Amino acid sequence: MTANDNELASVAPVPDGNVEIASGKGKGDENFPVGSLLIREGLRRHVHAFYNFARNADDIADHPGLGADDKVARLDVMEAVLTGARDEGAPSALALRASLRECGVPAIHARELLVAFRQDARKNRYESWAELMDYCRYSAAPVGRHVLDLHGESRDTWPASDALCAALQVNNHLQDVAPDLRNMDRCYVPQDWLAQHGASTDDIAREKSTPGLRAVFDEMLVETAKLNEAGAALPGLVKARRLRMETAVIAKLASRLTGKLQTHDPLAKRVKLTAPDFAFATLAASPRLLWN
Repeated sequence: MTANDNELASVAPVPDGNVEIASGKGKGDENFPVGSLLIREGLRRHVHAFYNFARNADDIADHPGLGADDKVARLDVMEAVLTGARDEGAPSALALRASLRECGVPAIHARELLVAFRQDARKNRYESWAELMDYCRYSAAPVGRHVLDLHGESRDTWPASDALCAALQVNNHLQDVAPDLRNMDRCYVPQDWLAQHGASTDDIAREKSTPGLRAVFDEMLVETAKLNEAGAALPGLVKARRLRMETAVIAKLASRLTGKLQTHDPLAKRVKLTAPDFAFATLAASPRLLWN
């Protein structure tokens, strides 16, 4: 048995057939509040059920000790449990199934997330910004859509929500650009922009950004700022007062992190939000949004 075989054996399904793998990451590791106290108490546990499902599926897709086929097989089990095709093997999927049955939200949003995670298992380069945005349609947009459906909001909110979720996703890609390449050989930076600026994926392994790579990051952040601008409209479209405040805070956080990435090098040090950033975003999300 090789060293790699030993690693794979260490993450094989446990005897009860559970395919899920906990990475140890949680809500506190995100760039936005997850089912915070701003969310109506009766709905908070449904937000958490969706998050736990997404977190566990993401952990499978990102696990360095699993092969692509194994990852996809595990994600398939999660979908089978979610849809009722089987009743064991994925506790978070079973919990989400119960949550969806209770709150009446369709499973499509969770199933679309699995499309992105299966793609993560097999795809490690993105040729263009358009291709990256297509990925975000499945990796990010379903999160916002689920929360909006949970609150009974109009689907007119979806375009602004999709933009905000995509901005959050690209911010996260840029935050983790170096470890994603180092640990998973995965790069979300558009390959055509790298070529246009005389840069390459290999430049991401450096200790600081080359001028060409910095130019690509800046181009990505210009587009992300546009997404932030579109997403800033979301709070004004949301009818539920508490969710309106939550989305306003998230929009401010997304914009603030984009600004930080524009002024700091994500290769030199991980650029992240701090407690003061969260406080600023909360204050900047005008309380009058609650009463409009």
